[in-house]
Amino acid sequence: MGFAVERHPVPEDFVRAYGMESVTNLIVRQRFGSGGPTVALNAHGDVVPPGEGWTKPPYGAVIEDGRMYGRGVAVSKSDIATYTYALAALRAHAASNALDGVVELHFTYDEEFGGLAGPGWLLEHKLTQPDFAIAASFSYAVVTAHNGCLQLEVTVHGKSGHGAMPETGRDAFRAGTAILTAIYAEADALEAKKSNVPGIDHPTMIVGLINGGINTNVVPDRLTLRLDRRMIPEENPAEVETRVRSLIERAVAGHEGIRVEIRRLLLANALTPLPGHEWLVGAIQKHALRVFGEDIPAVGVPLYADARLYGEHGVPIVMYGAGPRTIAEANAKRPDENLLLEDLRRATHVVASTVYDLLRR
Repeated sequence: MGFAVERHPVPEDFVRAYGMESVTNLIVRQRFGSGGPTVALNAHGDVVPPGEGWTKPPYGAVIEDGRMYGRGVAVSKSDIATYTYALAALRAHAASNALDGVVELHFTYDEEFGGLAGPGWLLEHKLTQPDFAIAASFSYAVVTAHNGCLQLEVTVHGKSGHGAMPETGRDAFRAGTAILTAIYAEADALEAKKSNVPGIDHPTMIVGLINGGINTNVVPDRLTLRLDRRMIPEENPAEVETRVRSLIERAVAGHEGIRVEIRRLLLANALTPLPGHEWLVGAIQKHALRVFGEDIPAVGVPLYADARLYGEHGVPIVMYGAGPRTIAEANAKRPDENLLLEDLRRATHVVASTVYDLLRR
């Protein structure tokens, strides 16, 4: 398409510390006129593994009845296309329209691991300093806020022993069961803590991974679990982490010979609106009404995303792109993830029109 693409590899030691092999982020910069704001359009190209249960090839990009199927077609490879073609449309019309500003495409590859090697790296090292940003999302709402996320790895150390004489060991699973009971009791209590942000209900907490044990006939000397605690925008992340750590430590306090290690894997802040975001919201809503024929709301979402990293660097940002009304409709992170191609076409129109207005202000 004729765009000059900058490649920004992230140092290997930084990447490996997050459990990845390599990350190279891409930036396209297109100048229009002189002066004006810099607008970043961010989508991520990394995806989760396909898993089982697909009826279409997960990497086949099969199109059937106006839908494309494949891992990442909705989250968020679709918006790599949305933003690329929106920029192409702006460039095609620039000769006959007075536009002033810079449009940057930020295609990053670390969203599934937290974004610190993606937009976080680009922003921290001042490889980009946008005035506004739009990040990948769906077509029937403009997202202005999202939850934060705390992920911890908890390792319970006990002592192995013969299964016929369990008193000779210190059962890490028994202590781990106390931790699980405490975590899920807290998770139930969190349902009463409501957010004031439309689209966000209450905090959540789950245990997503458990490993441990030696053999069926051996008292387990080790158990490792990983928990995910989603934080509503009104919560203080430091206070949440302190509370969860205390919860875990109290749960095993009465278990003799048990030692617990707690390691933070991720602390992602919530996205909250910054001054200037309201202009983006209004423009997207105006053009979505024209293109989709319906009003779209401004909402929050319970997930966390790379958008927060722009907000942390003082960049007003909203999330908008190609996709259905809900994550469930897209089968995101499930078999047969799909995208209605008409939503892709129309979302591209909305984004291009929004940026066009911004560069003509």
